[in-house]
Amino acid sequence: MPGDSLSGRTVLVTRPRGQASRLAAALAAEGAQTIEAPAIQIEPPTSWAEMDRAIAEGPYDWVVFTSANAVRFFWDRLTAAGRDAGWFAGARVAAIGPETARTLTSNGVRPDLVPDEFVAEALIACLADAEPLEGKRVLLPRSDIAREALVIGLRDAGAIVDQVPAYRTTSAPPPPGLIERLRSGGIDAVTFTSSSTVRGVVEMLGTDADALRRLVVACIGPITAATAREAGVEPDVVATTYTIDGLVVALRDYYTTAAELRR
Repeated sequence: MPGDSLSGRTVLVTRPRGQASRLAAALAAEGAQTIEAPAIQIEPPTSWAEMDRAIAEGPYDWVVFTSANAVRFFWDRLTAAGRDAGWFAGARVAAIGPETARTLTSNGVRPDLVPDEFVAEALIACLADAEPLEGKRVLLPRSDIAREALVIGLRDAGAIVDQVPAYRTTSAPPPPGLIERLRSGGIDAVTFTSSSTVRGVVEMLGTDADALRRLVVACIGPITAATAREAGVEPDVVATTYTIDGLVVALRDYYTTAAELRR
């Protein structure tokens, strides 16, 4: 039942430091014990020159954000340049999902477009449906290791895409005791909220990454699941709603179904 369906389960949370708490709290509300092991670190880009140039050269027809981190780092540079939400006047703004949209709204910008499916391919389709993209100037602040699908799709639709590095994603060291706990079977499940968290955990664990195959592997959506498979880790759970809440519900339902089958 809700509130204790994950009772007795220990779940590894791999989101970056500062972002893990929401997922950990949602899992705890279902009865889980959580271990926070940030698989990646979010850091400023090596240079702000490209972003500062984009801010100075605006306006754009569209400004597209594919993560809350991109919003936060962009906003830092916007305010450093003495600008505010008024900078977006005349532009339309797209957010890839609800968390990104909430971060924009908290800074005074209400996104014009949020796709129903929170992946790049759906975002491209929604942008193209909103208006013809031929000749439109699109600003895309994003991670240095983001997928190319969005840029390729926008350019194929005729858009002029200005992609600028908003932040860097780097691997993180394992927290003390994590590998020993994995080896001893003290963790039941692991959650992945992005492809970068998958790659980060595999790099973090090194030769102990094989231990992931003994866990219930829960991915926030199909792109993350595909990355897990490429890394040799088969997902047991793939959320159909690509949000933190959707991931928790999917993991809860997995264990609920497993318990019913044992009866």
